[in-house]
Amino acid sequence: MRWDLFCRVIDNFGDIGVCWRLAADLGSRGESVRLWVDDPSALAWMAPAGAAGVQVVEWTADTPLPEPCDVVVEAFGCDPPAAFVERMAATRPVWVNLEYLSAEDYVERSHGLPSPQRNGLTKWFFYPGFTPRTGGLLREPGLIAQRQAFERMPWLARHGIVPGPGERVVSLFCYDNGQLPGLLHLLSDTPTLLLAAPGAAQRMLETAGTSLPGLVRWQALPWLTQPDFDRLLWACDLNFVRGEDSFVRAQWSAAPFVWHIYPQHDQAHAAKLDAFLARFGGGPSVRALWHAWNGLGLWPSSLPPCEEWTAECRRWRESLVAEQDLTTQLLRFVRQKG
Repeated sequence: MRWDLFCRVIDNFGDIGVCWRLAADLGSRGESVRLWVDDPSALAWMAPAGAAGVQVVEWTADTPLPEPCDVVVEAFGCDPPAAFVERMAATRPVWVNLEYLSAEDYVERSHGLPSPQRNGLTKWFFYPGFTPRTGGLLREPGLIAQRQAFERMPWLARHGIVPGPGERVVSLFCYDNGQLPGLLHLLSDTPTLLLAAPGAAQRMLETAGTSLPGLVRWQALPWLTQPDFDRLLWACDLNFVRGEDSFVRAQWSAAPFVWHIYPQHDQAHAAKLDAFLARFGGGPSVRALWHAWNGLGLWPSSLPPCEEWTAECRRWRESLVAEQDLTTQLLRFVRQKG
């Protein structure tokens, strides 16, 4: 089929990150995708080689509007141009609103519901999620096999990363976070190499300067392509991730991870965080660590036991692998509605 996928880059890189992964996954399965994005600049480092079957269209007020494709996906309720929607009334594509990821109960109730529109079309809500009654998670064919065959030391060496003997390797990708001193104190229990992603993580560590604990050192990472970011997560003993895209990729890595959820002024993010923890499990020590990093509680005295934590992450990944991936489910959903 032919797809129009609309994406607005609100802030950070989660919107375009999710949309690019979906577009590339569809293209790899023989679909044809026009990815409409208002700010495609991040793709220069995120996906410099492009992807088979994917055409990127810079979406501005002056962009010519062609005939709608067979399927129109608006990511996160971004609303296609009004004139384009008018043309959809004549061609009648399947119209899908790909929603934000959440573990909250409303996702199961809302997934797949119709929303009749004034132009006679129906917009369908498609919710990613963690259970059989949701749309699943993005997972490219062969991803888990690639993860299992991965060797971390050669990859680290190719990127100029040389851990010391017995040094713990930790990735840090986060929003601005006043809890960094508490995290650095916690990591100082053993020699630690902190690999900091561009943006807030590097800014905060540069500000910390010489006040880092003696057993903690850090190294700045360049912008990484999506495949290399996945391999960064595979190469680390512990991953601090944020938002939606890196959060999902950390779960496929099956290494211990901590999620920095996007903070909301009304504290709605606290309920979203706890909804995921209720499904994931991980025990009181994992919950305490996640709460502390998100400014929702006090720091625990130590990190969770590594072996137990890793076993929990592997168990969780296996439960997710047992469900169909998002792209497979979306393809089936669209065929049914079309």
